[in-house]
Amino acid sequence: MRVLGIETSCDETGIAIYDSEQGLLAHALHSQVDLHNTYGGVVPELASRDHIRRVIPLVDQALKDAGMRGEELEGVAYTAGPGLVGALLVGVGVGRSLAYGWNIPAIAVHHMEAHLLAPMLEEDPPPLPFLALLVSGGHTQLMQVNAVGDYVLLGESLDDAAGEAFDKTAKLLGLGYPGGAAISALAEQGRPGRFKFPRPMCDRPGLDFSFSGLKTHALTTVKQNPDDEQTRADIALAFVEAVVDTLLIKCRRALDETGFNTLIAAGGVSANKQLRQGLREMMNKRDGQVFYPRPEFCTDNGAMIAYAGCQHLQAGHSQDLTIAAHPRWPLAE
Repeated sequence: MRVLGIETSCDETGIAIYDSEQGLLAHALHSQVDLHNTYGGVVPELASRDHIRRVIPLVDQALKDAGMRGEELEGVAYTAGPGLVGALLVGVGVGRSLAYGWNIPAIAVHHMEAHLLAPMLEEDPPPLPFLALLVSGGHTQLMQVNAVGDYVLLGESLDDAAGEAFDKTAKLLGLGYPGGAAISALAEQGRPGRFKFPRPMCDRPGLDFSFSGLKTHALTTVKQNPDDEQTRADIALAFVEAVVDTLLIKCRRALDETGFNTLIAAGGVSANKQLRQGLREMMNKRDGQVFYPRPEFCTDNGAMIAYAGCQHLQAGHSQDLTIAAHPRWPLAE
């Protein structure tokens, strides 16, 4: 089955074509980072307008790269949520309309499910069942994955997501947007032990997260110390260590609770070097395995949407003609 995937949930327009037998045939991506960098974050109206400009040309490009026509597709998958409602409606409207015009089935894909399944695009995919750590700009979740479509939410952030805390702390340190990669790089120049940040919600049972306090702690630390490059690097290191340690502690608890020995990490923050190193060392000590998507599929992309959509279409699921976006959409539903 050949499926077109359309991703427009936030600030990347991603298009891909996935074949259930041959794998990924084509993928095209346009990032809006330069557009939003001036504002220090995503401006929803500008994001929606840029998706409108980009989505059809990217569909044409993906079809050309795959050497096929739209009529040869057997399904269209599009991100229906969660995300920015205006941005989502672009992909939903275009995806549903293309499926209608080509007389093929359409499927609405959950954005976080697609991230969760992104490691399946690799040559060595993780075996089911597994524990999933989803860490992005909008979400931080621990999910028990029994099978495709069978998910149990174990814990999630009660306020800021890890990626959001990275971006906001990077802004405090005078770094650009998005801030995750920048603060990670700056942390490599930091001196261990100068600052000690809290590990929020790790002194109590449970698998939920809270990162808003770390952002506040960073703000206080910045204000109380000299504004020089070494101090900023030391603060960056203390912040990154706190986030990574918190994620590792919660992952260990979830692995103990589920009995799983396979972990996947997905979402934009899963590309973080310090987090990957920590997860790898943790799973080696447990004689387990950790899997990730390739870096280009950690952030939002059409390939993960096409793959997830293909799995659901092959299972007989499809969408009616209703055009609906879900800015908030619990994955467990």
